[in-house]
Amino acid sequence: MKAVEFSRFGGPEVLQIVDLPDPHPGPGQVRIRVRAAGVNASDWKKRQGLMDQELPQTLGHEAAGIVDELGEGVSAVAVGDAVFGFSVMSGAQAELTVLSHYAPMPPTLGFAEAAALPAAIETAARALDQLGVENGVTVLVNGASGSVGSAAVQLAVVRGARVIGTGSPVSHDLLRSLGAEPIAYGDGMAERVRALGGVDLALDVAGSGVLPELIGLTAGAEHVITIADFSGAQRHGVRFSRGDSGRALHVLGQIGELIESGRFTLPVGRTFPLTEVAQAHRVGEAGLVRGKLVLLP
Repeated sequence: MKAVEFSRFGGPEVLQIVDLPDPHPGPGQVRIRVRAAGVNASDWKKRQGLMDQELPQTLGHEAAGIVDELGEGVSAVAVGDAVFGFSVMSGAQAELTVLSHYAPMPPTLGFAEAAALPAAIETAARALDQLGVENGVTVLVNGASGSVGSAAVQLAVVRGARVIGTGSPVSHDLLRSLGAEPIAYGDGMAERVRALGGVDLALDVAGSGVLPELIGLTAGAEHVITIADFSGAQRHGVRFSRGDSGRALHVLGQIGELIESGRFTLPVGRTFPLTEVAQAHRVGEAGLVRGKLVLLP
């Protein structure tokens, strides 16, 4: 099969399309013929050598496609079903991949839209779970207009929370449509939040150095979680949410009903052929597109 791989760390130019042996599913897993695979910031961090150090590496955590092989004990889906989910060992950006956790594709979604879901909704749901976001609380989402931020806004609204979301002025109409009360980030952000009545909890998606302000707004570091500022979390005693502390995989099975009922949406910003993966990295790193980037093998 064809797959994205790199054998040295560096810029997008190190990415190659190579031939690799076809993978096969283990117990409880399924193999899919990939129709779409999501691109995330973790992909270029890995390519730069900021995460795993072994070489060579393949890429991609999330994909959507058609099941073509079942692992032992799988009964919830069948060969020929359209599913989306998480790839085993970061190998989704390929013609074939094995999914360890998966769910049927929502009927109204295309493959690109489905492939954009897993990482964003799992990260958002995990952080909301860890914060204890529930009916009646007010939560601030710092960086609310990106993929994870907009997912967090919508999932918090579904839980019955009041949501205040920071974003640039051009994103405010989008944030309102998702159910958030938008405010501008930057100087004076804390005062603008207090003018709206304050918040109980805060989720930092942007990593923009505002953890001290979020701690002040929520009256304690225990009421703040970041997914984007590891050093700041250590410095200020804030929890840093990461997947190895337990994943919110329950959201894969729940998101379809929310999508079909019109309570959740996650737009795809741009798609690329698998062979243009290097360009997808350049666009993603530069922040040139709003919405999720997706590769189409």
